[in-house]
Amino acid sequence: IDSMSEESLTAEFDFSNDSNKREAHWKRDKNLRDVLVHLYEWHQLLLNWIRSNLAGNRSNFLPEPYTWKTYGEMNNELWKKHQKTKLADAKTMFKASHRSVMELTERFSNQELFTKMYFDWTGSTTLGSYCVSSLSSHYDWAIKKLRAHAKKFS
Repeated sequence: IDSMSEESLTAEFDFSNDSNKREAHWKRDKNLRDVLVHLYEWHQLLLNWIRSNLAGNRSNFLPEPYTWKTYGEMNNELWKKHQKTKLADAKTMFKASHRSVMELTERFSNQELFTKMYFDWTGSTTLGSYCVSSLSSHYDWAIKKLRAHAKKFS
């Protein structure tokens, strides 16, 4: 983000001419704000899920009524929720939530993160796999999207 031009930071995304970009998110996210609030909201999912379950309040990662088959609908709702959020606020929210998830996940040992069913509330997978999905995989997604957008301005 820091290396992007001012023009590319504020310009609307347009991937309509790229036939390789067919997934729904290429059409959904229109600007940097949309990407940052998406990351922020996935941070919130992870933070709330871990904190709730550690406190003994059993909860699913995805809020009702969403499932792993319908989480695209949830992403669309999250997008709608933030259409009036300002870019400056999105940056602040993202930075703060990134700090929070890093602080929380650093408290866990590798065994706690990567042993299947170490926590019964992770089901048949690991806490680390949820962290990867919410953090590094989402960051990789965001970087690819922002690079594709920034290319149009270089």
